[in-house]
Amino acid sequence: MIDDLDLGFDEQERGEKGRHRRGYVRKRKNGSGGGRGKSVLALLLALVLLGGIGGGAFYGFDRIQSYFVTPDYDGSGSGEVTVEIKQGALIADMAVALYDAGVVKSTKAFIEAAEANSRSTNIQPGLYKLRKQMSGESAVAAMLDLKNRVVNGLTIREGLTAKNVFKLLSDKTKIPVKEFEEAAKDPIGLGVPNWWFNRGDGKKATKSIEGFLYPDTYEIPPNATAESILKLMVENFVAVTGELQFADKVQKGLGGVSPYEALIVASLAQAEAGNKDDLGKVSRVAYNRVYKGNFPCGCLEMDVTVNYYLELTGQRTKASKDMTAAELDNPKNPYNRKLRGMIPGPINNPGKDALAGAMAPPKGNWLFFVAIDKEGHSEFAETYEQHVRNEAKAREAGII
Repeated sequence: MIDDLDLGFDEQERGEKGRHRRGYVRKRKNGSGGGRGKSVLALLLALVLLGGIGGGAFYGFDRIQSYFVTPDYDGSGSGEVTVEIKQGALIADMAVALYDAGVVKSTKAFIEAAEANSRSTNIQPGLYKLRKQMSGESAVAAMLDLKNRVVNGLTIREGLTAKNVFKLLSDKTKIPVKEFEEAAKDPIGLGVPNWWFNRGDGKKATKSIEGFLYPDTYEIPPNATAESILKLMVENFVAVTGELQFADKVQKGLGGVSPYEALIVASLAQAEAGNKDDLGKVSRVAYNRVYKGNFPCGCLEMDVTVNYYLELTGQRTKASKDMTAAELDNPKNPYNRKLRGMIPGPINNPGKDALAGAMAPPKGNWLFFVAIDKEGHSEFAETYEQHVRNEAKAREAGII
């Protein structure tokens, strides 16, 4: 309508100028002014517009008004609708989801209401039971009210293997474990970027989902499938490692170690460190043993790799003191603790602290560590002699 009105004025103006140019000049020659003619024309146009308010002109006015007034519903709405707010969604993304579900009249209504409410930053991803045709302000208030959030959450803790993650997800969703195992066969299809499987040590990477199922609390959407749930976890992993700048910092700071190898180290530290404070130091030990050339076998020699193989093959995991010589050095185990170099892949799914520790470990020449107290703190040593003394401390404390 705005364009139509503009076009009408333009055409009329051009038409008037075309017809009356010579007449206007004659009138001036005759001493008559043209001001009165223009005033009459303006008055006539005003009357036409006022006379049309009850019809099409009102429609034009309404459209013009919408450019200046945010389209919004009044009140708290009616009926019920469930809306999913996805992980990592911004306020604008939430506005689109609400608009598409018929909750708000315009995305702008929600965005403006959220900007006016400082608590809107507390809106979390998940499912919300809302009403249709809510004002933007009412929608924000409803999403901040915890009783409107559909709680179907499951916490995946740090350090669980994919096998254990599948079992927990199956127990929660009643989706068979086999469906998770089948979906996990294609980590690229689940969203793991292909470059993650590049290695800098010349070994072939094992393309497994292990390591990429980021530990967190997840809201499981209705009608979720094994594939959609695993995709959600991988998406979270990609987002977190992106925020950490994990790949860039590993490549710049660890001299030839690939992000995938650093992910393996994060999983080792997650399994070995008994305390959050030691995650970075355990990572440094792993790098020193495998890449520095100061460890006699050039291997990891960490018992957690033995337990990973036992779990993969359906056997019971064991404490280090209970492991047999055959288990400690099993040639059939691709994760053999005596295997030279870095193992084929991650042995669990590490959390943010373990990833940060493997990405930027503290400097040190440590080759050994042992837990020395019941809080899980470890003593680190550069030489075997120092390590033996630390083991004596651990025995005195009743740890080993």
